[in-house]
Amino acid sequence: MTTLAAHLAAAEVVICCGSGGVGKTTTAAALGLEAARSGRRAVVITIDPAKRLADALGVPGGLGNDPLRLDVPGNGELWALMLDTATTFDGLVRSNAADAEQAERILANGFYRNVAGSLSGTQEYMAAERLHALHLDPRFDLVIVDTPPTRSALDFLDAPGTISRFIDHPLFKLLMMPTRRGLKVLNIATQPLLRTIGKVVGGDVLADAVAFFQAFAGMETGFRSRAEDVMALLHSDVTRFVLVASPREDTIEEARYFAKRLHQTDLEVAAIVVNRCTPEFGEPPAKRPKPAAQAVLYDNLVELRANAATERHQAAALLSTTGVPRDVHTTWVPTLPGDVHTLAALATIRTLLFG
Repeated sequence: MTTLAAHLAAAEVVICCGSGGVGKTTTAAALGLEAARSGRRAVVITIDPAKRLADALGVPGGLGNDPLRLDVPGNGELWALMLDTATTFDGLVRSNAADAEQAERILANGFYRNVAGSLSGTQEYMAAERLHALHLDPRFDLVIVDTPPTRSALDFLDAPGTISRFIDHPLFKLLMMPTRRGLKVLNIATQPLLRTIGKVVGGDVLADAVAFFQAFAGMETGFRSRAEDVMALLHSDVTRFVLVASPREDTIEEARYFAKRLHQTDLEVAAIVVNRCTPEFGEPPAKRPKPAAQAVLYDNLVELRANAATERHQAAALLSTTGVPRDVHTTWVPTLPGDVHTLAALATIRTLLFG
């Protein structure tokens, strides 16, 4: 059985996933803290627009799109950032454009400025792009990804393939056709499909969209190449998926769903963290004490042990799920008296995860 610590030491990318409210962000931050303590140069990125990572790391001013270095113990480094979709998209355009003129033409386009950043899938693809860039950044040797809740996290994993399929779509090829044939304008009025779309979204909006895709000429190769690189990275032996859950039936079912979906794409869970468990206490006395005060403590102990047993039984369903190896390492983290809002509190989680 490969322990969580061993997976962390061998990985260059760790992706924490699970349903909402199970302590996924705190787990990702604690993994980064452990990596820094052991000499790694780790960066934690959150895709989730909620500002939980900044809370978990005790950063009152919040996090931005640029990595922020934190003051943590150890011989390594810990950095953190929160994905800014628009800024990442701008940077991607500039890095793939043939020249500054092409980049500025796209960035100034009305469709790009007003619509592209909010299109379905844009955030997920930009997250994949940011992961790619951080993995190549010489400042870091480990990237830890805090994903959104399960269903959105799957969109993130699908995003590189989605952009490749989009580039191969007939509509994209139609919009790109004028530039490939040396023409400058695609006459919307003469194209039945575009004319129909124009009636729905408006001619001006469609004209901006057409201009955007035509300005995109020549960049699709770079986008496709980076998407393929991300897919290769996700499937490589330097990437680990850590599934985070809590011992409730609904979150266990979400985790099982995610594990099965990973398996369908030839990926599997490397380790499991079950958060907010009832602590396991010692055996109660053979007989219930007669003094009232002792009897109350006895009853509480029996109840807590029963709760812990029920939670272990519920979590057992996760360990028998397709896509979860039989010998997967599972870490049980007990419930704490309060939320994690400081590095000191985060250090407690790190200790519970790694001892």
